Amino acid sequence: MKSILIGCAQMGWPENTPEIEILTAIANIGYDGVPAGPRKGRTAQETMEIYQRCGLKPAPGYFAADYWRLEQRQDILKRAQAMARFTHETGCTELYVATGGWTGYYTPGGKHRGQIAGRVTPADGLTEAEWQTFADTLNQVGEVTLREDVRSCFHNHVGSIIESGEELDRMLAMTNPDLIFLGPDTGHMAWAGVDVVDFCHRYANRIKTIHIKDVKNEVVKQGVAAGWEYSGYTEHGVFAELGEGDVDFTKVFQILKSAGFSGWVIVETDVITRPTAVESHMVSLNYLRKLEL
Repeated sequence: MKSILIGCAQMGWPENTPEIEILTAIANIGYDGVPAGPRKGRTAQETMEIYQRCGLKPAPGYFAADYWRLEQRQDILKRAQAMARFTHETGCTELYVATGGWTGYYTPGGKHRGQIAGRVTPADGLTEAEWQTFADTLNQVGEVTLREDVRSCFHNHVGSIIESGEELDRMLAMTNPDLIFLGPDTGHMAWAGVDVVDFCHRYANRIKTIHIKDVKNEVVKQGVAAGWEYSGYTEHGVFAELGEGDVDFTKVFQILKSAGFSGWVIVETDVITRPTAVESHMVSLNYLRKLEL
C-alpha cells in the first residue's frame, strides 16, 4: 500500500448529483479515496462496499462540535464515540475533529466569527473559562476515539472559533499531544494569516492527515482591508485549484516527508474555478503528481 494516499472531497458537483456518479468520477480521475461519514440507514460495511465497487477507499471523515460548551460535553463524547466506531469499521485510523463558531459564538463586539473572517483579534476569542472547557472536552474526545483505535486530528477553519495562528498555538499547547493530533487545512491557515510552512515545520510530528487547499493571498488582503464577511472572500475568488494559489506545497510536503508522514492527503477546493468538478479535481491531482505524491 502507498505510504501517502490522496483523497478527494466531494465538492464542486451540482446539488443532487447521485453519489455513485461522483464516486465513480473521482476514481476515474485517479484519486485513492473519498472522506467517509455515517449516512442514515447505511452501515459502515455498506459504505465500504459502495466505495469498493467504485474503486475507492474510505478516507478520514469529519466531526464537529462546540467543545467550549460544558453543558454539551456528554452529548459530544457520545457522538464522538459513534463517529470513531464508524471510522474504525471503515478501516480508517484518523478522524478530523473541528469546531463551530460561525453563527453560534458571538464576540464581545456583537459579531459572530463568520462576520470577521480573516481578521480576528484576541478579544474575539474564547474566555479563559471557555478555553479550559474546550481543552478538557477535546482531550476527552481524543481518549474516546483512541479506544476505537482512531486518532482525533484537529482541523482549523476560517470563521470558526479556532482560526488564527495564536488560537491554534494555544489550543495545541492546552491539549495532550498523545490524545489530540493535527489534521490541518492549508488554505484556511493561509487565509487566517498563518505561515503554513512554518506551522507544518513546528508541528510536523503531530500532523497525521491533512486537507490541502490553495488560496489567493491578494484576495485575502482585499477582504481584510474591505472588512468582508466569509462569503465576501469566496465570492471574490479566494479559493484556487492546487498550484494556482499561493500556498507553498513543495515546502509543505518536503517537511512532512522528512518527518516520516504517512497517511491521507485530502484535496479540497471549496469553490472550483473550472467549468466542472472533474476538470477542477484533475488540475489538482496533476499538480500533486508533479510533486511526486
